[in-house]
Formats: sequence, C-alpha cells, structure tokens
Amino acid sequence: MAVSGFEGFEKRIELRFFGDDPLFTGSMGLRNLDFESLEEILHAVQCTVVSAVANRHFDAYVLSESSLFVYPTKIIIKTCGTTQLLKSVRPLVHLASDRLGLTVRMCRYTRGSFIFPKAQPFPHTSFEEEVIFLEENLPSRLCFRKACVMPSNVSSHSWHVFTACDGDDDDDSSHHHELGEDQNDALYTIEMCMTELDQASARKFFRRGAGDDEKYSGDSAGREMTGLTGIGDINPRALICDFGFDPCGYSMNGIDGDRYSTIHVTPEEGFSYASYECVGSIYDDPHEISRVLKKVAQVFRPGTMSVATTCASHDLWRRVAKALELVGLKCRSCSADEFPAAGTVVFQTFTTTRRK
Repeated sequence: MAVSGFEGFEKRIELRFFGDDPLFTGSMGLRNLDFESLEEILHAVQCTVVSAVANRHFDAYVLSESSLFVYPTKIIIKTCGTTQLLKSVRPLVHLASDRLGLTVRMCRYTRGSFIFPKAQPFPHTSFEEEVIFLEENLPSRLCFRKACVMPSNVSSHSWHVFTACDGDDDDDSSHHHELGEDQNDALYTIEMCMTELDQASARKFFRRGAGDDEKYSGDSAGREMTGLTGIGDINPRALICDFGFDPCGYSMNGIDGDRYSTIHVTPEEGFSYASYECVGSIYDDPHEISRVLKKVAQVFRPGTMSVATTCASHDLWRRVAKALELVGLKCRSCSADEFPAAGTVVFQTFTTTRRK
C-alpha cells in the first residue's frame, strides 16, 4: 500500500426537495439553477465541471472529481480525492429556497472507508465530524436523523450512512409536489466500490500520449477507454458522457431515460480503485441487473469489492450476491439496517474465491 496517493473512495450526498406551489408540478425545478451558481457550489467543494450531457429528465455533469446529477427536485453530488463535499449542503439548501421556492425534505450521505483518511480535510477528518457538520448545516425541520457505520469482515471496507428527513417524508399529501419525479418505493440504488484492480484491466485507464493535450483531449481519451474496456457494453442503451484524465483516471456518466449510472476509476497500482453506481426498479428484468453486475466485475476484475444496496425491498441483495458469485467473487460479510427516508441498506463485501 502506498504511503500517499489519490483517494478513490467517493463521498456522496443526495438532497431531495419539494415545492408548496401546485404550479411547480412538472417544472424544471432545480434544473433552473444557472451554471454559474452550480460552479460556485463546486468551487466550495473544490472541483470543476469537465463535461456534461442532459435529456428531458435530468442533467449529468462529469466533474474533475467524480459526478453531479440534477433532477427537478433531487440533486446528487459524488466526489473523490480531498474534496470538501459537505460544504455544498448549506448553499444548495439556500439557493433552492431563495431562488426556486423549494424546501429540502431529505438528505442522504454515504461513503466507504478512505484509503488515505489522514489526508482528508475538514469536515471529512472522521465520520463523527461529518455527522456533526451535517447536523449543524441542515434545517432543524429534518428532525428524523440516523448515522451508522456498517462494518464488514474486510477491514478495508465499511459503509458510512447518514440520513435525515422531515416528519412528512412518507406523507403523500398535496403540499409535497415532487415536480414530476417518480417516488416509487420499488426504486433502488446500487453503489459498488472495488479495490485491488487487475493490473491488466487498470492499465487501460492510462492515457495514450499523456501530456499532449492539443492532440489528445480528455473527451477523446474517455471515448477510447470506454470502448477499450467494454464499459460501453454495461448498458448499451445509455448515452455516455466520458472523460479520460491525464496521465490516468477515468469518469463516466450514463443516462438512460430518467435513470443514471456512473463509473470512476483510479488505476494506480498500490491504491487502485473503481466505483460503479446505478439506479433501477425491483420490477426490472432480474436477469438484466445480474448481467450488469457481472459485466462490471469482469471489466475491473477486483480483488475486493463492497456493494451497498438501498431499497424498500429486502430481496435485491440476494440477486447481487448470486450474480457476483458467478464471476468468482465470494460474499464474506453481509449486514443490513433501516434508515429514515432511505429504506433498507444492505452492505455486502466480496473477495475473489482464491482467497481464504
């Protein structure tokens, strides 16, 4: 393990809002925030936009450190490295309220275990500090709160979760206008964290002609990496926005209707890391999510993997374990917990079957 290097493990914040005015229903909501305002927020986080794509449902931005997704009443920011992600919370809440008349109703913060925890700046120096910072910067109306570290039998992987919601979060009364977004309890989120990547697979995420930006842009490098690695086959329906960093590293956002997927890769030996995140429905073809998970594992061939599934259903984790076992990954631990507004979080860790 390197003494110091780039931190691959991301921090992820999700904020959901509602509007009191029925006329908001079906509007652009948060998507009406101007790009300059988003840039100011990202500046506080210490990252920038490098590429973007959108459809009629949401906007997806590839960042210098991971991704940003903006829906009418939901915003997700995922950042790696030494970014200060939680510094986005207060300005986002205020912008949504002052400019758009939207009120935050839910917050969910998740992350894995940092490879280089001592390199993290405030407020990410510890999970305790992160929770205190969130509690101080979220409105008091988000009164149902829970924080938990979900452990595993793999010392390098644990899952940190904080959620907060208002007292009406599960209420479908008329004052909660979700601006056209589907709030179906059948939706799920899968967050995969992979370490000890196969070296041959990791080498594909080093830029050819690194340093010669005039002839070989990040967009060009990203497209090449997407094709070379088979990432484009994970969801062939998705419109992909990808970027290859100099001298190495990769980020991708995929948009498929109202659903997103995202991949981020730190390929350096000694602290190699990749993540995959997607959303779906428990009513989707079960063979499809199994195919996707197996394809992700085959692209990166990690020595160790953790998977957090967030869903109202308790059965999704079984599909995850079965799919990964078929590609030589053995489940080493599994834990579950309930969180306000989020549902059930199941955290599983896997290692290659050759390990004991």
